Amino acid sequence: MKRVLVSIPDGAWEIIEKELRGKIGERDSEIIRNIVLAYLSEKGYLKKKG
Repeated sequence: MKRVLVSIPDGAWEIIEKELRGKIGERDSEIIRNIVLAYLSEKGYLKKKG
């Protein structure tokens, strides 16, 4: 597993705090990981090969 440091603009973080905390995760890292995975899935990068 890879760890990265990410900066989130204040406005985006307010949305995460108000709208997403508790829905897609409780901890900051869990929420950001789920956002990234949802994005990659939506764009088709996580589809099975073959």
